[in-house]
Amino acid sequence: MGINIQTVIDGLISPVARLENTVDTLKFGQPDTEVTGIMIAFMPTQFVIEQAIRRGANLIIAHEGPFFSHHDDTAILKNDPVYEEKRRLLETSGIALFRFHDYLHRYTPDGIMEGLIQKLDWMSYVQEHHAAYSILQIPIETVSNIAEHVKKRLGITFVRAHGNREMACSKIGLLAGYRGGGHNALPLFEREQLDLIMYGEGPEWETPEYVRDAVHQGRHKALIVLGHAESEEPGMEILANKLRSMYSEIPVHYVKEKPIFQVL
Repeated sequence: MGINIQTVIDGLISPVARLENTVDTLKFGQPDTEVTGIMIAFMPTQFVIEQAIRRGANLIIAHEGPFFSHHDDTAILKNDPVYEEKRRLLETSGIALFRFHDYLHRYTPDGIMEGLIQKLDWMSYVQEHHAAYSILQIPIETVSNIAEHVKKRLGITFVRAHGNREMACSKIGLLAGYRGGGHNALPLFEREQLDLIMYGEGPEWETPEYVRDAVHQGRHKALIVLGHAESEEPGMEILANKLRSMYSEIPVHYVKEKPIFQVL
């Protein structure tokens, strides 16, 4: 007898106590459907859904939601052609879509952060993990060389940075995803005595402006912004590897989308 969708979901959430309020729900499909293949992706884009159909995978596990809203608010998309075409494709394909966001961030360590640190080959430099960030002590290196290392390891063509490119850095605060806002990031500079903060995404008028002023005052601070997907995709890639070991009888595919932004 095969493995059904609910069994896979239960396995994903089992490392964490069940959450009362969560966006991690089955958005499409039925829980008792037998799984023929699993597609793992950061974002369930139109391309990812088409790839799942082509590869015969009937369960997509994605970190973010399908309709451009953290809380699945589709009211503003009523009669929108992009939304309608994507929704119809999911419904007519029979593919199940499970969002795996809150539980993965509550793994110990955070599953997304674990993937990012592994991808950067910085596991041995971790000093401590916290709920929203990790502190790393790397061998002394310049901001410029750290940026080059990050681009090479993540397979991306650019990052955004502020600070002296030749400034020597060692102590880094790492925040994956949308955790780069001032509330999360700014206290870390002094509390953890950081040289550099690196995050996925955050309001540009908060942490970047703080770093601008700090640099103008002559302080030893720098910032590298990776991009939201760029910082979280490695966690989903690691998840795909884990699922392959858990369900060797089910094909598990990982799809990495093309970068959403280009430098013109």
